[in-house]
Amino acid sequence: MKLYVCWTTIQTPRPGGHPCHNAHEALRLAGYDPEVIKVRGLGIGPRFAHWITDGRREVERISGQRAVPVLVTDDGEVVADSQRIVEWAEVNPAHRAGAPSTSGSGARNASGT
Repeated sequence: MKLYVCWTTIQTPRPGGHPCHNAHEALRLAGYDPEVIKVRGLGIGPRFAHWITDGRREVERISGQRAVPVLVTDDGEVVADSQRIVEWAEVNPAHRAGAPSTSGSGARNASGT
């Protein structure tokens, strides 16, 4: 299981919380330990203002969009948008899905480091 995020999964003081944090926390609470891939750059707002990195290109290839978070399950299902990832985690807890909770081990950059 891979979770593509911006720069971090920490909480920030924005209304509703940081989307990457919200998605990561929901997966963790559902019993998953996703491989966190930091894509960096900027993929929201007007397209001309996007800061495109190799990680953002990978996210766009996988999901059709540059914005993160994006979840790719072990079965290859792609779930984009933090709220949809939260909903997916609530409906598919690790213990019920029979999935191991050790899918990932820490964070890496999209370049593999």
